[in-house]
Amino acid sequence: MPAYDDIEERAAAALIDRLLARGDGLTLGGEDTCDLLGRYGIQVHRALPAPTPDAAVEAARTLGHPVALKATAPHLRHRADLGGVRLDLADEEQLRRAYAELTELFGSPAELRPVVQRMAPRGVDTIVRAVIDPAAGAVLSFGLAGAPSQLLGDMAHRLIPVTDRDATSLVRSIRTAPLLFGWRGSAPVDTPALEELMLRVSRLVHDHPEVVAVTLEPVVVAPHGVSVLGATVRLAPPPARDDLGPRTLPAY
Repeated sequence: MPAYDDIEERAAAALIDRLLARGDGLTLGGEDTCDLLGRYGIQVHRALPAPTPDAAVEAARTLGHPVALKATAPHLRHRADLGGVRLDLADEEQLRRAYAELTELFGSPAELRPVVQRMAPRGVDTIVRAVIDPAAGAVLSFGLAGAPSQLLGDMAHRLIPVTDRDATSLVRSIRTAPLLFGWRGSAPVDTPALEELMLRVSRLVHDHPEVVAVTLEPVVVAPHGVSVLGATVRLAPPPARDDLGPRTLPAY
């Protein structure tokens, strides 16, 4: 398990204690999620709310063009195929036009919950997830975002804490792994950066059992680097384990 000099374990523990003081279990808001993940060197692209066209324009000025405009309503979230995302908006005119198109197609801003996010380099959309399995304990999962994971269940799993060898094998264990390595002439993506991200998530969950669920989706893996465009974290008092035997992954 590699050591990273920028991990702030004690600061993360103090933050978790403060957050849990609000209740027994909670899903963190955007700012708290970014703060906690940042303590482990996991940077999430900021997404600024855009309840009006003027707010969207101001958000784009803050982040810098080009930007993406995204609807985050539950039925549209992570569903670019439904048309709730507009990419590569280079200026105010394009942003306002995209805002008008989204509201015309899908309803009011209150229903859409639009956000503005700075564009990330193009690459392969993936999912990195950590959850507490009742039988196995903490499990790290990986797959490609969209149909491969949602429709085909093409996800791979390893027990936490994972090692560098675990992370390497995890990336290569899914059936759609060739898409990461230059399938049919496409550009290979930065799998070492992806593996490091997974190792950092593993460290966070291993160091702090109060972190009972982490989902990074999508994680765009580009030819150089990764971009975490969405993240959720759930905290709860750590579950008690009543077994003393070795942990094994159940058949998924």
